[in-house]
Amino acid sequence: MNHTAHEVVPRVVIIGGGFGGLDAARAFAGAPVRVTLLDRHNYHLFQPLLYQVATASLSPGDIASPIRWVLRKQQNVQVLLAEARAIDAAGRRVVLDRGELSYDYLLVATGAAHSYFGHPEWAPRAPGLKTLDDALEIRRRVLLAFEAAERETDLEERRRLLTFVIVGGGPTGVELAGALAEIARQSLPQDFRSINPKSSRILLLEGGPYVLPSFAEPLREAARDALTRLGVEVRTDAIVTGVDKAGVVVSMSSGAEVVAIAAQTVLWAAGVAASPLAKSLGVALDRAGRVTPLPTLALSEHPNVFIAGDLCAFTEDGTLLPGVAQVAMQQGAHAARNILRTIRGEPLQPFRYRDYGTMATIGRGSAVGDIFGVKISGLLGWLFWVFLHIFWLIGFRNRIVVLTEWAWSFVTLQRRVRLITGERLWPSPDGMHGSC
Repeated sequence: MNHTAHEVVPRVVIIGGGFGGLDAARAFAGAPVRVTLLDRHNYHLFQPLLYQVATASLSPGDIASPIRWVLRKQQNVQVLLAEARAIDAAGRRVVLDRGELSYDYLLVATGAAHSYFGHPEWAPRAPGLKTLDDALEIRRRVLLAFEAAERETDLEERRRLLTFVIVGGGPTGVELAGALAEIARQSLPQDFRSINPKSSRILLLEGGPYVLPSFAEPLREAARDALTRLGVEVRTDAIVTGVDKAGVVVSMSSGAEVVAIAAQTVLWAAGVAASPLAKSLGVALDRAGRVTPLPTLALSEHPNVFIAGDLCAFTEDGTLLPGVAQVAMQQGAHAARNILRTIRGEPLQPFRYRDYGTMATIGRGSAVGDIFGVKISGLLGWLFWVFLHIFWLIGFRNRIVVLTEWAWSFVTLQRRVRLITGERLWPSPDGMHGSC
């Protein structure tokens, strides 16, 4: 891309290398702009398959691709490993962990983090699933629980070690519960001698009346039936009121009954909060900390700032769009096109979401989905889910590896659930943690 010495090239900064930010960067291919994409990680993460890493079905590299490699052919894009600390919209600059970066146009697509509904103290005991680090931590806790149970002689404590609680009955919670049940019932039984992994207790707690509340009723029922067949205890109208080292405290049936569940492993899939970076924009935020932009995805207060993805509270036809990959991808690309329209002096176009459907998998060979209004479940749904995710994975190698892993898992009922860790299960005699 050649420019004369007197030509001023607009500077576009994209914060976030997730679905929204990456598709925005791609939309600038060949455009007369200078793009800088910032992210705290140097890889793009395919978040819909994070739970597969958390449950040892896939390796981290299978669902992550270097952002520089993805954008390697776009000479007008620079990728920086950096953390955005604040946005000075009036001064048109982004404050970084080291230094700052000025811009002419800004796209903020920083996504969302975990929300514990006013109880941040629960976080150490109940990790969520948003990053690769989260997935690896969940995998570590799950597999070490089985290892600890193998050595435990007290039956009550063994039952606690083999109890797994997932809080939240949305797609992430449902998929985690199904995958954990498969590990316990199908993958691990031959690996242990003192315990029977099949005796593990897996509970899925949902505060509302249904699991997968955003799905149609037939799909919700199909998902619940599939989880029950896998041995998962599904409890709806169950609101978690406490999380500690002993387990969880649950209020059932609108507070009429309070139940304490002893569990070693508690996993959080119940709520999200927008990136705190939005606060520095100085605009109104909703209860989840999201920004409400104009229909064009620009801010009314700062027309050169655009919002996309989980940070964006966008209402269409009276309905708030869900925080899913397809929404983020479409918003990112649309925001990029509107930035180019602004540069050319053309009117901006309002964003319209094209709903390609929603899906959730429940273990090996079972899934539910609503694709273009067609409701599918069971094996057909799972096969559709497999090829849909393979299609969206970035990188030819990723697709082949993931397809191979899934085929092997389906045929042999095995997962890669071997754990190598440098952490001891108990302190050494001198009180220090040594290596295994």
